[in-house]
Amino acid sequence: MKLPPGPQTPAVVQMLEWMFSPLAFMQTCAQRYGDIFTVRIGANLSPVVFLSDPKAIQELFAADSKQFDTGKVNKIAQPLLGEYSLMLQDGDYHQRQRRLLIPPFHGERMRAYGELIYDITKQAISQWQEGKPFSVRLSMEKISLALIVHAVFGLEDGPRCQYLKQLLSLMAEYSSTPLASALVYLQPLQRDFGSWSPWGRFIRLKKQITQLIYDEIRERRTQFDLSRTDILTLLMSARDEEGLPMSDAELHDQLITLLMGGHDTTTTALVWALYWIHYLPEVREKLLQELDSLGDDPEISDVAKLPYLNAVCSETLRIYPIAFITLPRIVKSPLQLMSYQYEPDTMLAGCIYLTHRREDLYPEPDKFKPERFLERQFSFHEFLPFGGGNRRCIGMAFALFEMKLVLATILREKQLTLADNRPAKPIRRGAGLAPSEGVQIVVTGPRRQNSLNFQFSSCSE
Repeated sequence: MKLPPGPQTPAVVQMLEWMFSPLAFMQTCAQRYGDIFTVRIGANLSPVVFLSDPKAIQELFAADSKQFDTGKVNKIAQPLLGEYSLMLQDGDYHQRQRRLLIPPFHGERMRAYGELIYDITKQAISQWQEGKPFSVRLSMEKISLALIVHAVFGLEDGPRCQYLKQLLSLMAEYSSTPLASALVYLQPLQRDFGSWSPWGRFIRLKKQITQLIYDEIRERRTQFDLSRTDILTLLMSARDEEGLPMSDAELHDQLITLLMGGHDTTTTALVWALYWIHYLPEVREKLLQELDSLGDDPEISDVAKLPYLNAVCSETLRIYPIAFITLPRIVKSPLQLMSYQYEPDTMLAGCIYLTHRREDLYPEPDKFKPERFLERQFSFHEFLPFGGGNRRCIGMAFALFEMKLVLATILREKQLTLADNRPAKPIRRGAGLAPSEGVQIVVTGPRRQNSLNFQFSSCSE
């Protein structure tokens, strides 16, 4: 079998480039080998075919899911997410778990989330001091952590809630480093030499988080309250086609997947959005005019539908996406894709970053231009920050809704400016990119004298 061309450097060198210089690595490969190329960065340095041609990605997403093993690729994440995590499953079991997990993230549930997002954001920004620079990441992390813990468990502030947020923050920081990524990919490095060793530290953090989750599940089993609206209650109530509920182990693994995937990525996206909004005055002014056009008491559903706010969020996710590639798919039977015939065991991945940087789709791709999302509608294989096909992120609607409402609440309430107007440079953080030196912002005053309120009578986002 002849794979598409790619770098001929040793696999370990390619892995190091992927870990520490992912943008240069991807861009160099694209310049030399085109829209489809092969790199050796998979588990145990196996080859992965990167696709940045929208037609190839379209064919990949449209192919019968039975032709692929995707969960098998993600087994490298099992130490973190657990055996039953949605990300690690394939076939009928994957579809069963996906059907059980989707309802909490759609429809009327968004109304309750809207109130929660607004209240948590208002409480967080009320602590900002005028004239004193603060870390946007720390502040956005506080919001996203409080939201995900409350949404998933319904936990109010208390010892368990605070401890869980502390552990999740530590795990996010640990997991976001290139070293941690290397440990995930290279299983021989997964050795526990005590709490001072990288893998030993991870094992102990994971054990503490796991214990907290199981404690909460057991407590809720004995005092089950169907009137609660958090995700844990909804999942405990859910039944599959055979009338079977999730086991404790299944609940644990889905919950930790939601917790780990639902806050650090959103935090980073919000940091980038606030950076671009205040780095480019014209973007900020257009966005403020649109928000002000809603009046003093807008419906939350109206905020979610604002076109320029949506364009700003989309452009944020385009220019520095929360993941470089889609979840890789392993070919199970011979597959024709574009001009290549792929044999079983070939790994294929849509390259989100390179697709989002195509000149033919996004002219001047290095520039932050929200207007491009007002001028045309991009297809699911041209704009794919949350992946695609049967593996698209189930939390997509929730994440976009959170971004829009957090930004709207902050911008309507506070007058802000960057503490340092130097361009932010992207560096690897986990599966995506974050500003290299963080972003510092200063509150220069309130935007209006009277506090603003959103209405929550309905939301269909």
